[in-house]
Amino acid sequence: MSFGFVALYGRPNVGKSTLVNALVGEKVAITSGVAQTTRSAIRAVVNREDDQLVLVDTPGVHKPVTLLGERLNDVARRQLGEVDAVCFVVDADAGLGRGDEMLAAWLPASTPAVCVLNKTDLCDPGRIAAQVEASTRLHEFAAWVPVSAVSGDGVGLLLDELFALLPAGESMFPAEMTTDQSDRHLVSELVREQLLHRTREEVPHSIAVLVEEIEGLDTDDDVVRIEATVYVERESQKGIVIGKGGAMLKEVGTHAREQIEALFGRRVHLALRVKVSPSWQRRADALSRLGY
Repeated sequence: MSFGFVALYGRPNVGKSTLVNALVGEKVAITSGVAQTTRSAIRAVVNREDDQLVLVDTPGVHKPVTLLGERLNDVARRQLGEVDAVCFVVDADAGLGRGDEMLAAWLPASTPAVCVLNKTDLCDPGRIAAQVEASTRLHEFAAWVPVSAVSGDGVGLLLDELFALLPAGESMFPAEMTTDQSDRHLVSELVREQLLHRTREEVPHSIAVLVEEIEGLDTDDDVVRIEATVYVERESQKGIVIGKGGAMLKEVGTHAREQIEALFGRRVHLALRVKVSPSWQRRADALSRLGY
């Protein structure tokens, strides 16, 4: 019987959240092509017979330009001292760079780490082998596992390696539990994911979603009613998020509602509104209010 926490750690856009979903076998983390999509330490649970593995998806570590960026880096680095093992995730297609070298230098020597070369579906075997060789110079890893979080190749082998690193212990979470995220957090992330897929340039980084109210989830009501506010930093961004005649916000709400209904197994009425909070990424009071 074993139990432990494993952090997924790496640069932005190396596919950590997609990999978490592949390891769990269902969606527990939102994904997009936008850097810093993950803004908190998301825990996901994987059970195998009497063993339990808790994955901790962390924000991509980057050179921060805002207070939010600094806090996201702090979240990621703090997890390294609180887990039993680390998945150091790199992009096998893009190759290793100075950012990977810097992040590898921060890996605790006392914590076993597995180097995960993700996105193998995008490159040939020769390039994968070259990246494995290059990664051996970054850190003394316990194992090297090439995977494709998209196709699933190598995911089973990675789980084998991670379960082998867990210390003895009893499970902490119920077997049916896949994540410890609150209902409010899950809803806000699903709404933000739809916005990330539909906005460009600086807008995605300026978006935050705060769920103001959830009614009916703990009752026998046929419909769960949710009110949420989308925050942006400028009036021009507000116009983009709302869209002409409200078309963008309506489309976001429709697709987010479908996923929320699947999550709760209930009909959902989702009301979205958009507010401007100037430079919220740089203001400590705004970050605290938004849960960052």
